[in-house]
Amino acid sequence: MPVRPPRHKPASPATPRHTTPEQQRGTSNERGYTYRWQQSSKGYLAKHPLCVHCQQRGRVVVATDVDHIVPHRGDMVLFWDRTNWQGLCHACHSAKTAKEDGGFGNARRG
Repeated sequence: MPVRPPRHKPASPATPRHTTPEQQRGTSNERGYTYRWQQSSKGYLAKHPLCVHCQQRGRVVVATDVDHIVPHRGDMVLFWDRTNWQGLCHACHSAKTAKEDGGFGNARRG
């Protein structure tokens, strides 16, 4: 009777050099995007319902994401500073984030 060959199981990364950007970045919860953030951002969008970038271009588009104007990079004081928040539509937020992080799917290393 034939025997199934053993499966290849890649070894887990041993050093930070071998980890993916997603692993280095941490989970959204670890980065501060908790239930408290969900509630705060929902309240912010209720008071600021339009996309700031689209408004500057003369368009009226509903804001769906709260963006940190200056990326907080883990600084929780800057993270919770509401003067550093702006409402953006999903397309504008994705484009801004990609530009800051170095492209779609490329987490900034540093």
